This record gives sequence, structure tokens and C-alpha cells, in this order.
Amino acid sequence: MIIPVILAGGSGSRLWPLSRAKHPKQFHALVSAEPLLVDAARRVPASGAFMPPFVITNEENRFGVVAAFRNAKLACQGIVLEPEGRSTAPAAAVAAHLALERAGPDALILVMPSDHHIENPRACLDAVNAGRTAAQKGLLLTFGIKPTKPETGYGYVKTDRVADEAGAVLKVDRFVEKPDRETAQRFCADNHYFWNSGIFLFGARAYLDELARFEPAMVEASLAAVQNAATDLNFIRLADSFRDCPADSIDYAVMEKTKKAALVPLDAGWSDVGTWDALYDAAEKDERENATRGDVVLRNASRCYVRAESGLVAVSGVEDIVVVSTKDATLVARRTESGTVKEVVQHLAATRRNEAEQHTTVHRPWGSYETLHLSDRYQVKQIVVEPGAALSLQRHHHRAEHWIVVKGTARVTIDSEIKLLSENQSVYVPLGATHRLENPGLIPLTLIEVQSGPYLGEDDIVRLEDFYDRA
Repeated sequence: MIIPVILAGGSGSRLWPLSRAKHPKQFHALVSAEPLLVDAARRVPASGAFMPPFVITNEENRFGVVAAFRNAKLACQGIVLEPEGRSTAPAAAVAAHLALERAGPDALILVMPSDHHIENPRACLDAVNAGRTAAQKGLLLTFGIKPTKPETGYGYVKTDRVADEAGAVLKVDRFVEKPDRETAQRFCADNHYFWNSGIFLFGARAYLDELARFEPAMVEASLAAVQNAATDLNFIRLADSFRDCPADSIDYAVMEKTKKAALVPLDAGWSDVGTWDALYDAAEKDERENATRGDVVLRNASRCYVRAESGLVAVSGVEDIVVVSTKDATLVARRTESGTVKEVVQHLAATRRNEAEQHTTVHRPWGSYETLHLSDRYQVKQIVVEPGAALSLQRHHHRAEHWIVVKGTARVTIDSEIKLLSENQSVYVPLGATHRLENPGLIPLTLIEVQSGPYLGEDDIVRLEDFYDRA
């Protein structure tokens, strides 16, 4: 059996202002109509030779994963929570231990990033199936992309021969990390070189055996983290011993050292969509080579990427630029230099700007809220509670709240009183009152919340009981 393992812990800061630390790019619909994470999960069926996937992420993003899989009606074998990010090699080791538990000694794991785009999922699945026999024989497979330009931001893999028409598995000669432009141009002209896609297929036992040769401490710490993991809902919380894993990638820890590395050519329209320029390359374009999304008006513009997440964006008389507008931030950059956006995010973080961390819409395990207006002593929010979900039982020291239902049905607890509210009804929650908001209905509950008081921060919440195990 093949168990997909989706790595979903990245931040994607080069795609700011859409991707942010608390809602990164894998949870956004960047190319298709669904989030990148869902696109990744749909590439392999959860049937036949494939089991449902594991998703490896962190505490901050765990409910984003839940929401993505729930909304897409996809099965998930478990959501693994790392206490600290230690790169891809320890994550794959954890997945290998879990695969051996769930599927036995012959289990294969397919390690995939959650934030890449593949234009032809069928071709991707064909490549996985083409490599299955080699993986069953103990080879550790990476999937290689034929370079289309001298990209200096990617790793390269050199094979012992070029791919034949049958798509045979190729022996890896060596790995090369992020070459200079002249070297990258030479690699592009040589059919022995491929981009390293970051997708891997290997036997769980084979990977752990090779990892034990080069990084035995990583195998021991990851095994202890799995054996002592705690479970709640569909979460697998790794024990703190996971922090003892050396931080290293699959490439550095194993693939560059093992004699069992092999490559399967992958011709499926792959992109890591790591920058706005890469997203431009993956997008459909008009007759002037512009790519747009949202409410956009272009006049005398060429080779631009323009994305309007909120409101109208009009662009006139420019070439080769990126414009991305969200509700609270707008980016304008030269398209070919969009990789430097990461420096903007670093500046925002250093100056403690909230725009580096999260959007005006904040996602929670029960749904989301959006700040509509914030002023001295009062704040207005729109709150959406998913069917069957509930906020924690809580109270506030510094604010009172008014709730006005605009869609759906609310079950409201205020101290010892419980009442049902329907559309256009409202309720007042006094300062200091113990309260809870629930959605007992079958459709999302939407309400307007008006907070008033001398302090309106999110840390003015005393949780008395919570279905989602939050502090």
C-alpha cells in the first residue's frame, strides 16, 4: 500500500500579502478553485493501492487542515502536529514509523509538499505508479522535472542517463543545490539534469534503514515522538522528543548520501508557485500576456500579474509588474523581482505589523471572524460558525458584547440561561458573564458582534471549557 504524506507546515512568505504566517499559501486557491492543500490531496485516490493521507503540520495550522479536508469532503488518516518544525527528513521519518504501524513492513510512503501546483494530476499519478516497483525493491525515488529555464532558486538532480520513452527509473548521479545562473544555463542544455520537485516515494522501512546509517539520532528521536504521541480528535500530537531530531531535509540527510537514490521523470506541468512570478507562469494569460484574478481592469498593460481579493483594481500603462490587493494590504512589485517580497515581510515582522501575521479574516476551529471596524472602545466583527461547531465557554474582564444573527440559528448560553436566536434577533452579553455561542443548524451561522469596553484584545478571553483543547 502507498500512504501519501502531505507536508503542510510552510509559511510561503514570498506570496505576501495573500499568504501570511497564520494562514499560509497552502490554504489559498492560487491556481484552481480549491486550496493548494486540497489539490495535493486529490492527486492520488484514497482507494485501490492508496490509503488516505497523513498531513504533517503544526499547532497553528491544524484547524486550517481540518477545514480544508472537511470542505472538500476528503478522507484523512491523521493530522500529525509537530511541536517544532525540523525540516522534511524528520517529518518523513515520523510518517515512515506511522506507515509501518498502519500498513505493515511493505508500506510505501509518497511524500508531497502541500503548496505546489501540478497542471496534469493524471500524469503525476502515472509517474508514481511507474516508480512503485522500484520503490518496492528498496530504491529511494525522487521525481524530477525537465528544466524549462535556468532557474537559480531550485535544486537540480543529475542522472546517469537521459530518460527514454518508457519513462524508466534513472539512477541518480548527484544532487546540486541552487547553482549560479551560468551553471543553471548549462544544466538546462544537458538532458541528464532535472529540477528536484521535492516529491519522494520510498518504502517506509527502506527510508528508516538508510536514515539510520546517516542520522541515527533522528530515527531514535522520531520513533520516541511517535510512540509517546497523544491523540485527540484526528490529531496526532508528537511528543517533545521530536525537538531532539536534527533539523535537515530529505535531500541532505539521505538522498545525497545513499547509493539507493533514483529518479522518475515527471512531465506534469509542475511548479512550486513559490513567488508571484512563478504563479504568473502557471496562470492563463490574455492576448497581451497578462494574468488576472478578481475584479481587475487593464488598460495598455502587458505581461502583468494582477490579483484583486477585495474591491476593484485598475492598472494602466505598465509592463512586467505584480499587483496583489487584499482587504488590508496591497503589493506592487516588478514581476521578475517578486522573490524579494520576503524582505518586505521580514520588515513588517520586525516592526510588529499585524499584516505580516494574519488577514482581517481570522480562521478558528469553529469557523472564522472578520474585523469590520476597530475604534477606541468599540469593535465590530462578522462571525461565521460552521454547522455543529461551538465557541469555547468563556468570559471577558474588559468588554461586553452584542450579537445580532443575520443568517442561520444560534444557541446562546449566558450564565445559566440558554436561548435560541434566529435571523434578525439579538442578545446582549454583559461584561464578566459566562457565555458560549453554538450553531445547532445545518447551514453556517453568520452574526454581527459589537464589542464595547476599555480593552478589546483577543487575549481578554478566559476559556472555561473548549471542544478543541485550546488553552
